[in-house]
Amino acid sequence: MKAIFPVSRLSLRVKLVLSYLGVTLGAILVLTFAVALAVQSYFTRTQLDMLRSRAEYQANRIEYAYEHNFGGTGPVGPGRNGRLITFLSNDPVLIAIADTKGNQMLCSQPAFLSQRNCDDPSLKEALQKALQGNEVDGNLDVTTLNSAISSLYVCVPLQANGQIIGAMFLSAPEQSPNQFLQQVNLAIFFAGIVVSLIVVLFSFMLARRLTKPLESLTAAAEQMKQGKYTHRVTPPKAQDELGQLATTFNDMADTIEADVNELRRHEQFRRDLIANIAHDLATPLTAIQGFSEALGDDMLPDVEARQETAQRIGREVQRLRRLVADMQQMSSLESGHAHLDLAPLDMHTLVDETLAVIAPEFEQMGIGVYNEIAPSTQPVLADSDRITQVLLNLLDNARRHTPAGGKISVGAIVKGKYLHIWINDTGSGIKAEDLPHIFERFYRADRSRTTATGGSGLGLSIVKAIITAHGGSAWAESTPRQGTRITFTLPLVQEPASSEQRLQHSNVIK
Repeated sequence: MKAIFPVSRLSLRVKLVLSYLGVTLGAILVLTFAVALAVQSYFTRTQLDMLRSRAEYQANRIEYAYEHNFGGTGPVGPGRNGRLITFLSNDPVLIAIADTKGNQMLCSQPAFLSQRNCDDPSLKEALQKALQGNEVDGNLDVTTLNSAISSLYVCVPLQANGQIIGAMFLSAPEQSPNQFLQQVNLAIFFAGIVVSLIVVLFSFMLARRLTKPLESLTAAAEQMKQGKYTHRVTPPKAQDELGQLATTFNDMADTIEADVNELRRHEQFRRDLIANIAHDLATPLTAIQGFSEALGDDMLPDVEARQETAQRIGREVQRLRRLVADMQQMSSLESGHAHLDLAPLDMHTLVDETLAVIAPEFEQMGIGVYNEIAPSTQPVLADSDRITQVLLNLLDNARRHTPAGGKISVGAIVKGKYLHIWINDTGSGIKAEDLPHIFERFYRADRSRTTATGGSGLGLSIVKAIITAHGGSAWAESTPRQGTRITFTLPLVQEPASSEQRLQHSNVIK
């Protein structure tokens, strides 16, 4: 049969209150048994002490009478029974006296008691032990004509002039502590009711204090289950385990919220990436399709027009090839499969060689380009081909944003274990809201520019990936209409090395 109120369905608060109440009632029950045993033992011990005092008192009377009234010679004997009976006629219940040989000289008891009591083996055994100088006590069932009475007894030796002259057995009814125990139990019962009420009230307050933070945590967890990751709990004032749990929960919620936001950002970035790739591929493909259809339909009878169209198709194909190559390079750098041929590299010389290649194009556009890196600058440990690509991408990017009459300069300075290299232009600059995103793939600050006019959108992403593979970092600083400075760092050569030393290094991007 199932319980009406299963314990598993009770709230934690009710369980705590019931547990406190159960412990309290259990303690009261144990206390009741302990008190009953203690009272029973105390009553028995007290009665024995009182009986012992009475026995010693009677023994002193007998010893005194023996010495002063009975002549004080010889052991207690039959000839003195009459005087002993008269002497002890007013004593209670059962009294027996034995001589030194253990013979019972006297056994006096009220008339309603059975004469079999004088022959009780326990009585005789106690007398024998007392004749050996021992004081004996215990329980004895004294029989009446119709029933039995539980009694206590004390048996003491009788002495005169330092010698044992006999033994005396004294018994009295055992008084029951039941009435006293009833009063005590009644007092414990009422005290238990009061204590139980106090415990229920106290345990309810304590349980509420303990469960309230748990209820708050449960509500917050329910909110998070529904996707509301901004919900937090208020930690309790007490910095106990519950306070630590609330703090840990909030920290966990912060981490989950940050991870979820990061996942959402990556998901949005993935969508934008797919859209950008589709857009950048669609434009040249559309142009190729149009030119191809024009050639296929003989819409260009002029030989020169057909050649020009074929060249346009070639240029669009080259643009597609560059885009695919950039994407492959980006994927290789990010996957950690790009190999870097690291060797000591003189940046002043490398910049001179790079500028010599692109100088005619800059002169044609009326842009001045200058190498401001000192010839004595300490060499860096880098892959010269990769760093040349970085310089070409950055210089080409600066060229597209710098008007005629502008200036582009390349400089460097040593800071700690790194060489900070920058490309500074006097171009249009970058808006503050675009600046944090310029190193992202396919990001273009000028939304109107396409692959035909603004590159693939991967140039700065490739720059950052190459620099990161070298163990450096890259960042940008810009002021609109005043120019932009892009800076990257490369590790310096820490130990002298000859120009013939080459270090093959595969750097995994983290």
